[in-house]
Amino acid sequence: MNASELEKLIQECHAAKEKAYAPYSKFRVGAAVLCEDGQIIQGCNVENVSHGHGLCAERAALVRAVSLGYRKFKAISVTTDVTDKWTYPCGSCRQFIVEFGNDLDIYLVKTDSTYKKVNIKDILPYPFQDTFLP
Repeated sequence: MNASELEKLIQECHAAKEKAYAPYSKFRVGAAVLCEDGQIIQGCNVENVSHGHGLCAERAALVRAVSLGYRKFKAISVTTDVTDKWTYPCGSCRQFIVEFGNDLDIYLVKTDSTYKKVNIKDILPYPFQDTFLP
């Protein structure tokens, strides 16, 4: 990924965060996924009064990308309103991300656009795999 793509990926996750629906936790999250062809797809968290039925931003971005026909991705960026520490994808999102690439880079982005790059295989070293396939 080049510097221009990274800059746009960071901008898009910030823009996605502004669309978050988080009336219960007030924890807004935005994500953006960079598709293999350079297209960037946004996703935001969407909470529900029945808390277990909410949707994380990372999964929202990937589901939207898949529904548009994308299957191969270069990277994902994620941001929140937290300023003093890095916010990593939750365990469910990590497993969801690895479904679409077991070597994807994830950019954790703070409000001032500083970022930390991690790789999915480093934050989910032992993903669940389909053990029924030959």
